[in-house]
Amino acid sequence: MSRLPDAPQDPPGEDAPGRWRYAGVFLLLFLFGTETFLVSPLLPTIAEDIEVSESAAAHSVTAYVLVYAIAAPFLGLLSDRFGRRRVLLAGTALFLLSNVAAALSTGLAPLIVSRALAGLAAAAAGPAIWAHIAETAPDRVRGRALGLGMALFSSGQVIGVPLGAFLAGLAGWRSAFLALAVGTAAAVPLLLRQVAPAAPGAAAPESGAIGSVLAAWRHPALRRALGVNTAFHAANLGAYTFLGVVLVDRFDLSVSALGLVGVLVGAGSVAGSLLGGRLGDRARAAGRTDLPLLPVWALLLAAGIALSAAGPGIVLALLGVAVWFLASGGFVTDQQTLAGTAAPELRATSSAWLTSTMYAGTGVGAWAVGGFGSAGTGTLVVGVGLALVAALGALAVGLGLRRAPGTPGTPGTTDAAQEAAAGTGPDAAPSGSAARS
Repeated sequence: MSRLPDAPQDPPGEDAPGRWRYAGVFLLLFLFGTETFLVSPLLPTIAEDIEVSESAAAHSVTAYVLVYAIAAPFLGLLSDRFGRRRVLLAGTALFLLSNVAAALSTGLAPLIVSRALAGLAAAAAGPAIWAHIAETAPDRVRGRALGLGMALFSSGQVIGVPLGAFLAGLAGWRSAFLALAVGTAAAVPLLLRQVAPAAPGAAAPESGAIGSVLAAWRHPALRRALGVNTAFHAANLGAYTFLGVVLVDRFDLSVSALGLVGVLVGAGSVAGSLLGGRLGDRARAAGRTDLPLLPVWALLLAAGIALSAAGPGIVLALLGVAVWFLASGGFVTDQQTLAGTAAPELRATSSAWLTSTMYAGTGVGAWAVGGFGSAGTGTLVVGVGLALVAALGALAVGLGLRRAPGTPGTPGTTDAAQEAAAGTGPDAAPSGSAARS
């Protein structure tokens, strides 16, 4: 695990995890990333074992994604109101139990239910994790902290999925889910030590549940960012749905070769997450707190999709895949930074909406690409077109942050100062409280 540069040191006598201060939540992010992508390579084996078709077994994937997308904003609100620790620990416990249930499933119905519970668990814990990192990492390394978390999530695809598939080949598909449960259990003592109870007054203001869930959409910067997020992922993950088809049509790749492309996708995401966090921190240190790289990631996405779908030769096509997901990792890290700073009282809710709009955009993009007779043409037209739309929208987000008073883009106003003035964030907490996590 990489060290967070310039990580703050807790005073002598405090229970200081030092460079491992986020070990528990980072381990969970790795497990969530593995869980998200694990079922796909195991589908044939699972379907054969429980005696259903592969398309029927795929409903377990749909259950996970659908429950996460719907539940995340509501569970994010619970985290904002009642603190990260409670919601995070509850989600972790449910994630552990859901993976045990998946391993014990003997039919399609219990498997789908267990996967839906896993989606509910990740919807509770995921936004709480991103909010916890955003409010406890010092501003000078906040981007790198969030980028490292996103890189570890992506590493679940690069490292966790192959390990899970290898384990499934040795001891059956159930063993992969049991391994996820064991890993989750290992994270619990770390979470208990590193995630402190919420400081008094840190919860979001009381209001109606629906109004509170929708509060992020009433915040100008967040509303624009969520719109850009939808367009970006309609291009990004919507087009990615057909990437395998495009590469097979263009270069007649084998299944094993497509597996290696998947590793390239994950590696690009890891690199982009780490690079995005570092570049974002440097930009803020130079006084550019208006997310100047957000439109750059969208333009790189357009270039990567164009090369993958129409670049001459397989080398340029694979280079396009690498650029594509480098841009994806950098963009997501910038967006998480925005969600964690634009409205401190809505950190988890905003992060949850990022995921929900990501899934919504993915569905819209996949539908749009699928409407073309040729997957290559659809990927090129829809992917590049929506990426350029996202780039224009990202410019508007940056301009809005730069002009709006009281936002992270206001010159001379730091996130920490805004949070302290609002009575939220680590600077507002007494010594030994939520700042010590």
